[in-house]
Amino acid sequence: MKAFIFDLDGIIVDTAKYHFKSWKIISKNFGFELSKNQNELLKGVSREKSLDRILSWGGISIDRFEKKKYLEKKNELYKGFISNLSQMDILPGVNKLLDFATIKDIPIALGSASKNAHQILEKLRIKNKFKVIIDGNLTSKSKPHPEVFLKGAKMLGVNPKEVIVFEDSIAGVKAANQAKMVSVAICKCGKIENAKYNFISLDDIPLEFFEKMI
Repeated sequence: MKAFIFDLDGIIVDTAKYHFKSWKIISKNFGFELSKNQNELLKGVSREKSLDRILSWGGISIDRFEKKKYLEKKNELYKGFISNLSQMDILPGVNKLLDFATIKDIPIALGSASKNAHQILEKLRIKNKFKVIIDGNLTSKSKPHPEVFLKGAKMLGVNPKEVIVFEDSIAGVKAANQAKMVSVAICKCGKIENAKYNFISLDDIPLEFFEKMI
């Protein structure tokens, strides 16, 4: 393997709970309660597409000006929740893998739908570890479309088949697979269907696992 691409939410930091809290507030404006199961279907999906799904679930139709207002409101809520992020919020195993990649001279990219990726990485003080950051500002297609990962591989200058992707969502795993990359799923449930490899957390991955692929 010649490169690592990390998803952000749920892999590097647990900001998924803040997305959920923000979308729940927005959903209440439409008169319904967003469920945890519905929220799972928003993971790895762009803000715009997430709002479209929520409106569909609620059987609601609004014009593009109203959509823009709610998208901005959701982002304001989310930014408020993440404003106090620090190095203490980095998930277990992240620093171990970042250090391993640095030692082995493996370039690292971020592949996320988040439009706040730069701000989050800065708050976690690990932005300098990433050679390339592909976020929602640089992509037009949401996962499971492979655009975000293919752009990452291109900017790193590596063959997609030689990239390991770390993901925690069904859509993200599908995107990695469609990009012909090696999908490593991180899920407390133990398994995401169709992932090449599954682990409970990044901290559970032995470094020997990567040594065999280099």
